[in-house]
Amino acid sequence: MSLSGIFAQVVALIGAVAIRLRHRHDGPQKPAFGSAPAIPTAKPQGSIPTLKMPTAKGWAAGHTPVAAPGLQVNAFAAGLVHPRWIHALPNGDVLVAEALSTPGGIKSVFDYAMHSTMKRAAAVGVSPNRITLLRDADGDGVAETREVYLDKLNQPFGMAQLGDTLYVGNTDGVVAFPYTAGATRITAAGRKLNELKPGGHWTRSLLPSPDGRKLYIGVGSLSNIGDHGLAAEEGRAAIHELDLETGKTRIFAGGLRNPVGMAWEPTTGALWTVVNERDGLGDETPPDYLTSVRDGGFYGWPFCYWDRIVDDRVPQDPALVASAITPDFALGGHTASLGLCWLPAGTLPGFPEGMAIGQHGSWNRSTLAGYKVVFVPFVNGRPAGPVRDILTGFLSPDERASYGRPVGVSIGPDGSVLVADDVGDVIWRVTGAPGPG
Repeated sequence: MSLSGIFAQVVALIGAVAIRLRHRHDGPQKPAFGSAPAIPTAKPQGSIPTLKMPTAKGWAAGHTPVAAPGLQVNAFAAGLVHPRWIHALPNGDVLVAEALSTPGGIKSVFDYAMHSTMKRAAAVGVSPNRITLLRDADGDGVAETREVYLDKLNQPFGMAQLGDTLYVGNTDGVVAFPYTAGATRITAAGRKLNELKPGGHWTRSLLPSPDGRKLYIGVGSLSNIGDHGLAAEEGRAAIHELDLETGKTRIFAGGLRNPVGMAWEPTTGALWTVVNERDGLGDETPPDYLTSVRDGGFYGWPFCYWDRIVDDRVPQDPALVASAITPDFALGGHTASLGLCWLPAGTLPGFPEGMAIGQHGSWNRSTLAGYKVVFVPFVNGRPAGPVRDILTGFLSPDERASYGRPVGVSIGPDGSVLVADDVGDVIWRVTGAPGPG
């Protein structure tokens, strides 16, 4: 066995022992959900974090996630390579970004532990760096056409189509391509609109403004808590606003450790996002969250979390802590809530209006969390809980293996809900179950 392999086993063993000791001492913690979560006191884990990640297994033939009562699920497309994000085009085609983390940036035991864990979960490797087009021309809920729509990209993630332009969120910047409805491939060169720093949290989600004049870009932090210095985090942990007419970019809101999915709430017109919070403080400390995003707002990272709870591991900025905005709705600790999609009432039978969220699943906690697609109902433009499941069953019963991990969530061309599964390499399609008779 190689030295790196031995080190990986040692790290995993230490992490497993740490889990047992911490879990025995603290006992299981109640999940931190809702607008007023009970967040346990932080207990820093030191240089060796709590590690628990199921091994990526994939789906056997005929095996699917479990849909909530009244719903059904089928594979819209299978055999993809690490599908992460979905974008439905006006003509009914569906674009899927296929990309994953690449090795590199390991500078500490914490980094190595996280890298080894992610590798076991099939989250690190050679990135496909492409966008695939799927087409269900016969309307049977399964895409029979599959084409490489764009390739040779740089860890593509977010996509947005406005008029005759398709925008792609590469990890190092937004690129614009000429778009023709119905075409199955783009061969023209792209035009880069801005520069973004790659590395760390590499995903770059995109959301157009309702008037189509601006793009909002989710940019995650380089590290857990500014581990490489705050200068390295400049322009990160933020949502950027790109003016498509002038080409100018500004920080719309900051202090968001890893804002991924974004959506507009139609009653108030507010921008909402889901954010992955920091690691190394305990199973439920702090929770990931769903929040509205204020122009110019600061949400705490890395100095504090939730209701201005100071993270003592970080050199402090009292003025920024005092200005920190408390998020709207907690989604549980380390659930890795990534996907976000607004669902109008009735999109899924029995579900009111609200947000669908793809929870990719935990690695830094003693009991697993996430690994499901959930729904947060809204009333008068605000989360109104409790959280409901849409899809579960992504984990084996003993939680040692994951059949899949949900990421992006989108409404499909036929009104179904599509879910990207980057371990199962599937796009799942959720609809209402047929009635009796």
